[in-house]
Amino acid sequence: MNTARKLPVGIQDFEDLRTEGFLYVDKTKYVYRLATQGKPYFLSRPRRFGKSLFLSTLKAYFEGKRELFEGLEIAGLEKDWTQYPVFYLDFNRESYADLASFDAALDKNLQQLEDVWGKDELDKTPATRFSGLIQRTCKKSGKKIAVLIDEYDKPLISTMDNPALNDSIRNSLKGFYSVLKAEDACLRFVFLTGVTKFSKVSIFSDLNQLEDISLDENYAGICGISEKELLQNFQPEIQALAERRKISCDEAFAKLKKLYDGYHFAKDSEDLYNPFSILNTFKKLDFAYYWFATGTPTFLAKALRNQNYDIRKFEDDVYIAATSIMDYRYENQNLVPLLYQSGYLTVESYEQDEDAYILGFPNEEVKYGFLNELLPAFVLTPIATGKFSIILFLRQLKSGDIEGFMTSLKAFFADIPYDAIEQKHRDEQYYQHVFYLLFTLMGQFVQTEVKNNKGRADAVVKTAGNIYVFEFKMDDNATAEDALKQINSKDYTIPYTADHRQTVKIGVEFSQTERGVKRWIME
Repeated sequence: MNTARKLPVGIQDFEDLRTEGFLYVDKTKYVYRLATQGKPYFLSRPRRFGKSLFLSTLKAYFEGKRELFEGLEIAGLEKDWTQYPVFYLDFNRESYADLASFDAALDKNLQQLEDVWGKDELDKTPATRFSGLIQRTCKKSGKKIAVLIDEYDKPLISTMDNPALNDSIRNSLKGFYSVLKAEDACLRFVFLTGVTKFSKVSIFSDLNQLEDISLDENYAGICGISEKELLQNFQPEIQALAERRKISCDEAFAKLKKLYDGYHFAKDSEDLYNPFSILNTFKKLDFAYYWFATGTPTFLAKALRNQNYDIRKFEDDVYIAATSIMDYRYENQNLVPLLYQSGYLTVESYEQDEDAYILGFPNEEVKYGFLNELLPAFVLTPIATGKFSIILFLRQLKSGDIEGFMTSLKAFFADIPYDAIEQKHRDEQYYQHVFYLLFTLMGQFVQTEVKNNKGRADAVVKTAGNIYVFEFKMDDNATAEDALKQINSKDYTIPYTADHRQTVKIGVEFSQTERGVKRWIME
């Protein structure tokens, strides 16, 4: 089967989408709710999640383009369709390599508005130009203004690895965004989108009337595709996908869910699929990590390495206080809020007594895409180069060639550059991190810090024929013999005695001076 329906991959303009006959998942009930129940809003969602399209939908609504909404839910709700002046500012298209590119982007947004509503030559700064535009437009049109700002934080996100430039841009944005509070009397509606809520930008301190709907259950489905929406809107595409991949529709749906579902944006909300990955899957009729391929978290990966963050925690429950989940503060280096806001972690549950969220990976696309980005960040070298062969290593592991895969593992660690991590962090935990990343990305079942009533094993790797129990030691305070002795004395293999697979105990001794595997013994 081949569907001829037009899928809006990369389409962010609502008017184009509607006039050109693209498939549209109706989100207009949220437009009506926002326009009639409040005024200044902020929405955080990950990149490529539909924020720009929703903002464009708001633009068409406030411009009174009723014909674009025929047949949609809002058509039965809205009766007036009043036209307002709309200020649409887009910060999503620039790279922000330096302060000049930021200034140029801000100037371009303002110039486009001044071409329509005029300019006062006395207004010199971005803030005074913005303020003058609002006052002038309100007076000329006789109506209040709808201000829509797309990706307000893109200049800040893009410069997080350049603190000096980031500070300069932040200072400029403080004055610019403060205009929205000063000119409130002239504003009919304000809506800002972004990835994160930077606490030091004055829009979230001075502009305290801004309503953050990012975790509001009433707006949890404002972006993304719910399971109900998926089944209602994309049955032909699911069938075409199944036929192309030679699987059943149920199997195709299960794989879509496994790869792209699992996002939650409230304490209690339905699962949401990543819209960018879903649409690309249906267009190409193939499964891939589409969302992750559009941009890698380079800054986050480097920051996690530099902090020696225990990345194995992502497999368990990551707790964060409700007061912190939307409040990223660059100075305290807590990356968990940014990991959530960027889409690498999502809400799994909410603990009422602690007023805290439990976070985790939403799906396989994010988990394996993110871990794949972390490994080269931790070892500062691609695993496809050097002496290490991942294909040979997998064969050795699956066949039970312990000497072979331990020799390969030693070669892998030997390829890690000396400056991959600070000396103070080159400890047992660092090697555990790299070991976990390597085995997880190869598709093996890996558990780290496996607990029993006597202690915890450093790692357990399960293959079809074997269960490997590892214990790691640093040669400055213990040996491979000590590691093996701990496995036995702590009964780390007891949980697997009923398993049909062979259990292999491996004590591994790492060396700081040799920067890798020094010795190993097995039993």
